[in-house]
Amino acid sequence: MDSLLELFCDVDDFCQAFVPVWQKKQLEAGEIQRQRERSLSISEIMTILIHFHQSHYRDFKAYYLGYVQERLRAEFPGLVSYTRFVEFIPSVLIPLCVYLRQSCLGTCTGISFIDSTPLAVCKNQRIHAHKVFAGLAQRGKTSTGWFFGFKLHLIFNDRGELLNLMLTPGNIDDRKPVPALVRELFGKLFADKGYISKQLFEELFLTFNVQLITGIRSNMQNVLMPLMDKILLRKRAIVETIIDQLKNISQIEHSRHRSPINFLVNLICGLIAYCCQPKKPSLGLGTLPALIA
Repeated sequence: MDSLLELFCDVDDFCQAFVPVWQKKQLEAGEIQRQRERSLSISEIMTILIHFHQSHYRDFKAYYLGYVQERLRAEFPGLVSYTRFVEFIPSVLIPLCVYLRQSCLGTCTGISFIDSTPLAVCKNQRIHAHKVFAGLAQRGKTSTGWFFGFKLHLIFNDRGELLNLMLTPGNIDDRKPVPALVRELFGKLFADKGYISKQLFEELFLTFNVQLITGIRSNMQNVLMPLMDKILLRKRAIVETIIDQLKNISQIEHSRHRSPINFLVNLICGLIAYCCQPKKPSLGLGTLPALIA
């Protein structure tokens, strides 16, 4: 319960500063509209959505009906029905995105790891009948096979902290979003063989002073590499560990979405839940990044 209170306090402090500014900058339709106050505040809705990804529940309906309404009525006295709460979810998408950007991302240490992971929105057998993400999701292929959905591109530091992210359709090349993702980074960026590109290497180095380091394919000529870079390249497994936690603990991927907005809310809340973890996968390098950056 202490973690829930700490989460709410942090989210509420953010909302008190952000929401008034956000509401003033929203466009108006020119018509007089009623602004009825909800029984649940934006910070309470955000807290419940994020806390779901920190719980052991796999289904939000079971979490809300079996846990929130049964055990958290004292913490959230203005609770509404499950159907009404689902109607509130789209209204917190913008605050969640800003909260993730402003309060949850880590700092660059000079050693960064980049990778992408597929987010399938339906089973392959149902692609032709799928309508929720029609015109948005695309077919893509990874080392494990074909999927229909999106790609989530992620950058982490050696402490396991999320530095940047981008969501693209599933058919986008992994190398395409990299320049936009590294604008605020420095030092070295470690990636797998899917990011091999001379043009990308030169662009990152000349434009952003970021050195892209990848392995080599079997048909490529061998090149000399500093021992520390070789060791860190082998430590890319930290990315796989983090992605596994995002999918199996924070539950950023499932095929039961009923709208694109709810898909985005689920994704952002899962990422926030991971960023709020007190203990993340880490290489334990200490002050070493400052020595080799």
